Amino acid sequence: MTKYKKINSKNLYIFFTFLSLLIFFFSTIKVEAKAFDINNIEISKPFEMSFDKNKVINEGFKKAFLELVSLIISSSDQKKVNKTKLNEIKVMIESFSIKEEKFINEIYYVNLGVSFNRKKVFDYLKKKNIFPSIPVKKKILFIPVIIDENSDDLIIFSNNNIYNQWNSDNKSFHLLEYILLTEDIEDINLLKNKFNLIEQYDFKEIINKYSLKDSIVALVFKNEKTFRVLSKININDKEILINQSFSDVDINDKENFQNIINNLKTIYEDNWKNFNQINTSIKLPLKIRVKNSNNLKVSNFEKILNNTDHIYDFFISRFDSDFIYYQIIYNGTPDNFLKSMSFHNYNFDTQNKLWILK
Repeated sequence: MTKYKKINSKNLYIFFTFLSLLIFFFSTIKVEAKAFDINNIEISKPFEMSFDKNKVINEGFKKAFLELVSLIISSSDQKKVNKTKLNEIKVMIESFSIKEEKFINEIYYVNLGVSFNRKKVFDYLKKKNIFPSIPVKKKILFIPVIIDENSDDLIIFSNNNIYNQWNSDNKSFHLLEYILLTEDIEDINLLKNKFNLIEQYDFKEIINKYSLKDSIVALVFKNEKTFRVLSKININDKEILINQSFSDVDINDKENFQNIINNLKTIYEDNWKNFNQINTSIKLPLKIRVKNSNNLKVSNFEKILNNTDHIYDFFISRFDSDFIYYQIIYNGTPDNFLKSMSFHNYNFDTQNKLWILK
């Protein structure tokens, strides 16, 4: 009887696999280059008589969408989309692929890659009154210093649980990659000499030893069971100061400390997202004329347009024997568009409403 069930189960799997190939996502022909690609979405389910592969894949879509929003919107806005319906998520998907699937001890495992259409995602977020951010990865120097106000001492490397645990639980949707200080006796002595002025100290003598331009200094003032964290965030030549307090902190409780670390990382991620936010409510229409005699130049120009994050949409409005006329919708100002294009060596004559690519 057990053998018969196993044979039946395998036949059911083949049948469900065939059905899954027929669902409408595989009928997608046009895949735009401008997409949010979310990879390594892992789902596992017991392989039973009621097993439905489509339900597993649908669960993967939901998981991929939640990872996407974790990448591109702030933590406060994520609450607005956590209950997004499956049919709404499917509308935003351009394509998906099964990277790997396997059976281990009657458990089905699948690894998915899901591509989301940026324009559709932005439109959905706009309806929720949410401004997305460009998901830009960044390396940043992180300097955590614990100030023990009971003993008037600085804890920098050893016995500093924030330093020791900071990179132990990194998430795939984290954009900031933290580079921790290497233990240096000179740095220890320097900071101990600055004890009374630690809040005013700019840490430049230490930061300049590293090749990273941006940094976060976290000054953690410990007093019995209360922690006050002063974060000095220096990104893109701007400094942001953030004060936070944590009560009932057990310095020997790793889980308690990990919660503090996760809280701080969320704050830092949100600030980085603010630097890269796209105001999708601004839709600047631009008309551009391009000579069609140079096919390579035209092709490269379209590739740049396709990969410029602030460009909401573009299309060819008309063409003739000499020129191609583009209509571009840009989420920003004309100056920002010109600046981003000049970075790719594309400059324009802007004397008239119809801009001309030089």
